[in-house]
Amino acid sequence: MSNYREELNTAKKAAAEASKIINEYAEESSFDVVLKGKNDLVTDADLASEKKIIEILKGAFPNDQILAEESTHITELPDKRIWIIDPIDGTTNFAHNFPAYCVSIALWEEKEPKVALVLEVAHQELFTAVKGEGAFLNGKPIKISETKDPSSSLIGTGFPYRDLHLVDNYLKLFKRMMDKTHGVRRPGTAAWDLCNVACGRFEGFYEYGLSAWDVAAGSLIIKEAGGVVSDWKGGDNWLFGKRIIAGNKPVHDFLKNEISECFEEKYLVH
Repeated sequence: MSNYREELNTAKKAAAEASKIINEYAEESSFDVVLKGKNDLVTDADLASEKKIIEILKGAFPNDQILAEESTHITELPDKRIWIIDPIDGTTNFAHNFPAYCVSIALWEEKEPKVALVLEVAHQELFTAVKGEGAFLNGKPIKISETKDPSSSLIGTGFPYRDLHLVDNYLKLFKRMMDKTHGVRRPGTAAWDLCNVACGRFEGFYEYGLSAWDVAAGSLIIKEAGGVVSDWKGGDNWLFGKRIIAGNKPVHDFLKNEISECFEEKYLVH
């Protein structure tokens, strides 16, 4: 049995309770929306669900550290255990009553992901992974797509919404993706995008401007499903590096090459 069974079960409990809170706000359609920055929203539901998640995790593991989108910010990982939380990934979707939006919870220890959970609330899709034990959707094993040809691949991405100074480069890349793949999708929640790679709906995913809580869980789920995760240069600086590529190996490498054609070297790293 996994050494992290208690941690995964606690994360499931926290996500379920957060989901109840989020759905209550969604059903009532009465919540305050605050603009944290350009196109960067937070709602009462974000704050209430994050509070509940932290309460459950700290109740079970009082010595663990917390990195959560709405309350704690750090720029590098400690050596100790740390839970990385996004109470609602896809807040703009949620604020407009547009699915999908997710609860994302990950446990990192010794600077490596050990436990990951992404719950897509609107459709109750529960993605989970424990390092070395595979990836699952609602308890059933999942694997990445075996489609190797980019021209037969569906790609996920997210459009930059805070930092727009590279938007022309991004649109150039987007045009290349339209020409060289089956298509590009932009659901509006990176955590779910990564899970869509893990279960084979997307062959690949790329984005810049993301934060640690957007990718901390989905990345492990992809790796446990047999996929590859890197920064835009092919390295490991994707958690805080704000640039990520994920997919099966051939499509990941295709995306890396296409990105390098559209962005100067200095923009491939944060």
